[in-house]
Amino acid sequence: MDAGAGRDAELRRGQRPMHLLQLLPVGTVDLSLLEDLRENIPGRLHVRCEILPTPLDPIPCYHPERQQFHSSELLQRMQSLVRSQDWRVLAIAEVDLYIPILKYVFGEAQLGGPCALISAHRLRQEFYGLDRDDSLLRQRVLKSAVHELGHTLDLHHCQDYQCAMASSHAVEWIDLRESTFCEACRARVESKIPFLGTRYVLASHKT
Repeated sequence: MDAGAGRDAELRRGQRPMHLLQLLPVGTVDLSLLEDLRENIPGRLHVRCEILPTPLDPIPCYHPERQQFHSSELLQRMQSLVRSQDWRVLAIAEVDLYIPILKYVFGEAQLGGPCALISAHRLRQEFYGLDRDDSLLRQRVLKSAVHELGHTLDLHHCQDYQCAMASSHAVEWIDLRESTFCEACRARVESKIPFLGTRYVLASHKT
């Protein structure tokens, strides 16, 4: 079902249309990661997800002196892709990201803005010389996605280490987090996203 058809169906049922989150591949991305996010993000944020067919080329944001891709520059390039019907655009990459003040980042987002970006590059066990673990990779990617989308809702880092908004300077910290929000962060998210019919309660790791 395309975005227009989905909105029409919701209106016919007397419901407010759900927000649309576009998943944007950056370069070559494992399709299964995109499909897993499309399936699982709606259980954490009350939104519809679609996968954009045309990937964003990351090459203009590559810096050979770092052998990495500047995440802030990728976010800037995403701006032109945001359409009026899009609630947020989440880019998913497999390249190594950085910002000048840090050696690397797992992702970046526009605080209160429409664009967020994550990378699976350092979320793979193989990056650390360990055996491939697709299940763990999918968990880490989902946690990173929810975290960066939380920033687009004006959420800052949370002191609850299990909350999706907890900071993570190493992949082990991501493993400690849940892909859901603590009670305080959840309340702030619920104030930002309209609900359909009866009040929709976001999943919480406290319940």
